[in-house]
Amino acid sequence: MKGDEKVMTVTEVAEYLHVHPSTIYRLLRKREIPAFRVGSDWRFNRESIDDWRTSREKR
Repeated sequence: MKGDEKVMTVTEVAEYLHVHPSTIYRLLRKREIPAFRVGSDWRFNRESIDDWRTSREKR
């Protein structure tokens, strides 16, 4: 992993995107947001979230 990569929790990504954590869980259930599991917890790469957000804004 590069030193500049940031891994975020559900709470952190919700704050980053200015949405409620339940919105993040809904997107996870629908498999609409890039994420990975660490044990039973979801984690998000900030660069992947930025790319995902940019692709959604182009719609």
